[in-house]
Amino acid sequence: MGNSDFFRHVQGQREREREMKMVVQIFQMVLLLWQMSSALAQSQSLALPVALPDCQAQCGSVTIPYPFGIGPNCYLDEWFSISCNDTYNPSKPFLNSTKLEVLNVSMELGTVRVNYPAKSTCGDMSSAYVMSLEGGPFVFSQSKNRFTAVGCNNLALMTMVNGSTIGGCLSFCRSGLTASSSTCNGIDCCQTTIPSDLQVFNTTIESVETGEPTEGCKYAFLVDRQWFENEGLRKASDIQNMDSLPVVLEWRIDRRTYDSLATNKSIAFNNSTVCESGSFVNSTSFSNKNSMVRCSCKRGYEGNPYLPDGCQDIDECVDPQSPCLLENLGYTFICNNTIGSYECYFFGPPEKKKSAVKPVVIGIGASLGLLLLLATAWWLYKVVKKRNDTKRREKFFKQNGGFFIKEQLSSGEVNVEKIKIFDPKELEKATDHFNVNRILGQGGQGTVYKGMLTDGRLVAVKKSKVIDEGKLRPFINEIVILSQLNHRNVVKLFGCCLETNVPLLVYEYVPNGTLFEYIHEDNEEFPLLWDMRLRIAIEVAGALFYLHSSASIPIYHRDIKSTNILLDDKYRAKVADFGTSRSISIDQTHVTTLVQGTFGYLDPEYFQSSQFTEKSDVYSFGVVLIELLTSQKPISFTRSEEGRSLATYFILKMEEKRLFDIVDVRITKEGSKEQIEAVACLARRCLDLNGKRRPTMKEVAMELEGIKKSVKGSNVQQNHEEVEYVPNEVTDPWDVVSTSSSSVVDSSTASSTDRLLLSSSKLR
Repeated sequence: MGNSDFFRHVQGQREREREMKMVVQIFQMVLLLWQMSSALAQSQSLALPVALPDCQAQCGSVTIPYPFGIGPNCYLDEWFSISCNDTYNPSKPFLNSTKLEVLNVSMELGTVRVNYPAKSTCGDMSSAYVMSLEGGPFVFSQSKNRFTAVGCNNLALMTMVNGSTIGGCLSFCRSGLTASSSTCNGIDCCQTTIPSDLQVFNTTIESVETGEPTEGCKYAFLVDRQWFENEGLRKASDIQNMDSLPVVLEWRIDRRTYDSLATNKSIAFNNSTVCESGSFVNSTSFSNKNSMVRCSCKRGYEGNPYLPDGCQDIDECVDPQSPCLLENLGYTFICNNTIGSYECYFFGPPEKKKSAVKPVVIGIGASLGLLLLLATAWWLYKVVKKRNDTKRREKFFKQNGGFFIKEQLSSGEVNVEKIKIFDPKELEKATDHFNVNRILGQGGQGTVYKGMLTDGRLVAVKKSKVIDEGKLRPFINEIVILSQLNHRNVVKLFGCCLETNVPLLVYEYVPNGTLFEYIHEDNEEFPLLWDMRLRIAIEVAGALFYLHSSASIPIYHRDIKSTNILLDDKYRAKVADFGTSRSISIDQTHVTTLVQGTFGYLDPEYFQSSQFTEKSDVYSFGVVLIELLTSQKPISFTRSEEGRSLATYFILKMEEKRLFDIVDVRITKEGSKEQIEAVACLARRCLDLNGKRRPTMKEVAMELEGIKKSVKGSNVQQNHEEVEYVPNEVTDPWDVVSTSSSSVVDSSTASSTDRLLLSSSKLR
């Protein structure tokens, strides 16, 4: 090539490069102008309508979206009608159907936030507000609200119109104990969840006499959980000037209205809108639970799904966080918005001219190098993962009380031979990764799942709800207690796992539920006959006698009740739930603790003295005996005030010689009169308010065996005649407490809310 040809070639190459740069610059300018025009169009369409045409969409600072509306023909039906009160500055909206002030309406969540009155009691003055949402599209949100009580020694209950209790909690003010600044933990303040599908309830407030001074007002109210936590309200003085508090309601629209709107094309139920059936509202005005629907805009759309053409397409290309921007990896791109979606077109750098020769050695070397790199990376990943897993397990072991267990092992208090340490993966596989369909029950300390081990054994796996080390003592205490026990009527502990985020306990599987269910819930397929009731009483008494006298170290159960007595495949009794139990030395006669237990079963002598003895378990067993005799619940608001406590009611009937007025008529047909009277007399002795006069569990077990073996009942009748009534030596405060449906709990083991729900939920 000559010099002239070479210069022409260089000049041509430079001209082509200048032309390419100019094309790229023009393309970038066009792209910029197109994106600016799209942004302008998007900004013009941002003001999406929320209300019907010619209807007011704002009241003060609150936006009012359809189906809610202000004025005639602006709302879906009367339940969604809103009035805007201009006497306030700024104006305030109110629901005409409930007269409640509206604070916020959420289309995305299907909720409306309102101001709801609270009940208060100050001296002889009290205020109450009962609001019924029945017949309407609103329910109190279970997930966003909490029933809360504030004040000293305060028992607050949620009741239905018929007086039945549906929830509640206890708050105390004990000397030496202080309320937490961040949690409503039962000291001056307590909280509990509410039932689902709730549309109406009443609130009652009662005082609990504990011997501590009680001053100031008491409050009970439903409140928005998040608002209450953010405000940090924990004392009565914090809310004394508040007449109402924010509450969240969930809403849907009636399916019949939905079908009518869709038929008349008053609403654009098209490809941009999705409407799903709801599952709440037990109102008699609806044919079934699925008669409500909730609509929303599909992904890629935004707006009000209840308005004609209310869901508009989102232009993803003008978003600063545009998906194309996140995906371009430095390439030039074009983002094309489509209806409900978008498309990205990428343009890479100019393609270089490929060499005609590709050395084989370079390809082989690159392949080998890549394989070596991948193998090294995989090995490093496995090493790091194994080390992280080991560290995580060590962290969980320490967090879940592993070192405390080691101390018990070294002291010989835990029987190592009976406790197997399970691998977390084995228990995950056994419970199908803790599938919700495997849940057997839930309580204050954890959730129990049904599982199957690799050897085919069915087990119950208890998963703790808490990670707080201070609240793990009941869980670890159960390991220590159960490792020492070996009795056919005490549930067996197979092992534990402490290397997960929460500790796990593995028990034998007891398939037939609790004694409470068979006593108080109708079971036509398997009625609880007298002979079976007497056998169960004998088995439970034998288990308690074993705990008190025959175990290696005497053990007090401290929470004997029918819900803690399980029935196996042959309907044999198994005593369970040893989370609050205590082992004592041989020379000890009692343990002194904060009072805890379940009202209805709680020993009044222990309630007053805080000293738990073996006779306290005897009292609780006496309540279980009269449950078996009467088939009535330990606490019931359907009975008269003096008879709300089953123990008190039973003793009154015994004194009036009207025992068979309250005995279940089914067992009077099956059991002999002499046997029933003998068991009743034994129960009366167990319920003696003076613990020293109660029999021991050994005497109880032997007497029950004798009753079962008796034929003519002559000895039984003689024993019955020897039992005479001794006046109670316990003062009046217990009589007040005994009418409650709640439980008092040790704040170191469980919240007052959890214990209350365990007892009061059965009163519905």
